[in-house]
Amino acid sequence: MRVEEKLEQMGIKLPEAPKPVAAYIPALQVGGLVYTSGQIPMSAGELKYKGKVGQDLSLEEGYKAAQLCAINALAAAKGVVGDLDRIQRVVKVVVYVNSALGFDQQPKVANGASEFLKEVFGEAGQHVRSAVGVAELPLGSATEVELLLQLKG
Repeated sequence: MRVEEKLEQMGIKLPEAPKPVAAYIPALQVGGLVYTSGQIPMSAGELKYKGKVGQDLSLEEGYKAAQLCAINALAAAKGVVGDLDRIQRVVKVVVYVNSALGFDQQPKVANGASEFLKEVFGEAGQHVRSAVGVAELPLGSATEVELLLQLKG
């Protein structure tokens, strides 16, 4: 099944590649790899999840925010490669979590991105990962996700 068909089956419509909020590009292909810039949980031009996880937002909301970031990162990758079926493997995922003081559940928040990618790509969606708690993120975002993807051939 094609990746975008799988996303549709999951009830997810891939947005257009996100517009940068500063001086960078959303994704870059270097050889057989695609690097995405950190993507925040934007939906229809609005920041959907804002604030600190563990204070302003629940763990479950942080999980959903990380998933939305991963969706946006795939959109950024598609903007570079044209067809998500060119992706052979998700290599690495980095998830930044805008964390309340004392909040230590960043890996559970990061599972929002990781479990989503595994569902979309199956075994090829398994990846190495970092889940990092930070004091602040751009625009007050709850999460930010960047991907490293390997292309076929």
